[in-house]
Amino acid sequence: MGPSGPVFGFNDTWQLVINTSTTIITFLMVFIIQNSQNRDTAALHIKLDELLSKVEGAREELMDLEELDEGKLESIREDFEKRAEQARSGKDPDEGQRPRSA
Repeated sequence: MGPSGPVFGFNDTWQLVINTSTTIITFLMVFIIQNSQNRDTAALHIKLDELLSKVEGAREELMDLEELDEGKLESIREDFEKRAEQARSGKDPDEGQRPRSA
């Protein structure tokens, strides 16, 4: 399209066609990239869910976090922040959280 500029004398119609074409191409590329990212994210969630389901002691209720609302996610995030702080301070992060298996 660019080399056709001199043929059409770089007039207003030519500029409109070029601008419209680049806008459409940009929109389509964003759609394609977003679709690819969504598929990749879905595959990653499935892999993580598989790991959570097989690791003994893992909290399987975390398998569908992407379905929770923001308030519940924030509550879980705060729980993990507390656990991380306890781990850094040398305390047992599981202490008082859930029963230990023998």
